[in-house]
Amino acid sequence: MHRSGLRMVLAAESADGRGAAPEIVVVGETGDGAEAVELARRLLPDVLITEIVLPRLDGHAVARAVSKAGLPVRVLVLTDHDTDEGVLAAIAAGAGGFLRKDAQGHEVIAAVRAVAVGGAVITPVVLARILARVAEALPAPETTTTSKLDALTDREREVLVHLARGHSNAEIAGALLVSETTIKTHVGHVLTKLRLRDRTQAVVLAYETGLVKPGS
Repeated sequence: MHRSGLRMVLAAESADGRGAAPEIVVVGETGDGAEAVELARRLLPDVLITEIVLPRLDGHAVARAVSKAGLPVRVLVLTDHDTDEGVLAAIAAGAGGFLRKDAQGHEVIAAVRAVAVGGAVITPVVLARILARVAEALPAPETTTTSKLDALTDREREVLVHLARGHSNAEIAGALLVSETTIKTHVGHVLTKLRLRDRTQAVVLAYETGLVKPGS
């Protein structure tokens, strides 16, 4: 029933609510975690949408398997199980997005599009809780360790700050007055130098090191 409803949303509603979104095509579906991984290997979709609770492999295991296999597939978690631990576990497993099932259709569409191009999406109310926990866990300014960021150039640090604030490559390019291709190169250097898997991990690190403060 849930898959049927999701399929209808993806097929019939665009992000701005003004009609169909034909560029989004559902290429496969299953109610089994292990089969989801096999479908991801075989079909290589841009985005794999998964629940947390699934037979054989849960959503976290699905995300880990996809990430470990190095597949060009981004994972978006859509679930009712939105505990802080569950969200953090999903991010650690490699998920690029985390939405609650009560999200509106246009929010789901927007999340799919954002995750497909390498963005990160977390339901706002959940993100607020996570950022509060990150803020509590941050060391005092005088004891903050930034050695992890020493390998970055000043420009790469600027780019990381923009990433942590949720800006797209195009928005960063506009703010720094350079081309989007240049920003993509900088993002790649940031991820490589810091040994990070994706933009989501970059955001977490930016907060952990104190480079960006919640609300700044």
